[in-house]
Amino acid sequence: MEPDRRSDRIRMLVAEQAVRRGARVGVVDVCTAAVAALPVGGAGLSAMSRTAASHPLCSTDDISEQLEELQLTLGEGPCVDAFVSGSAVLRPDLLTARPQDHWTVFTDAALLAGARAVFSLPLQKGAISPGVLDLYADVPTVLDAEELADALAFADLATLLLLDTRIDETGAPGDGPMPDRGFEDLSTYRAEIDQASGMLTVQLGVGVEEAFVRLRAHAYARGRRLADVAADVVARRLRFSPDNEPEQSDEQI
Repeated sequence: MEPDRRSDRIRMLVAEQAVRRGARVGVVDVCTAAVAALPVGGAGLSAMSRTAASHPLCSTDDISEQLEELQLTLGEGPCVDAFVSGSAVLRPDLLTARPQDHWTVFTDAALLAGARAVFSLPLQKGAISPGVLDLYADVPTVLDAEELADALAFADLATLLLLDTRIDETGAPGDGPMPDRGFEDLSTYRAEIDQASGMLTVQLGVGVEEAFVRLRAHAYARGRRLADVAADVVARRLRFSPDNEPEQSDEQI
């Protein structure tokens, strides 16, 4: 299937879940739609960062909730490896250990919780990695090429949605209601966030991950949407300084 057609289909499936909830599209709809479309029993998503504490954001059932908490608490498992490596970690059967897997504690706990297969897909946009989408099955399961492509498309959409949400320094969702946004706008917002993060690497003399953390921390502290703060940075209405509070200006520089 062509990438654009696959992306459109996945977005429609996720949008349908949001309609059922009667709410704007969110990462919980990605998880729910993925479970409905793929041969898995549950899904969970965690916001992760190399500079701040990771935080579970959503799960579709008790087992997926346990898996998210286990991996972030133990600091081991396919979710952690997927985030660190930036590559999907697919384990069709947790009872069949690989030499490179060192998840002794997690594997035993996951099996006890009821998971037999786990698939962890990193959320990535350029150099920014805001989290991981985890899928599990209670029986040995292999994702074929089409199913894996769909799973990756769900992860791509989760990335766009997560990065467009106002989140605090620990990855927890902000408390205020979010305005409705159409899917067609998300790519534009992400490009602006990437551009703003790049500008902050120069202004602050830090890497892109730290620049993104500073960007979203400022958005949270001001009660603003991440995309709106990024737009101000790109338009040079807002400039960050290594030593001082960001300076706001009504004038273009």
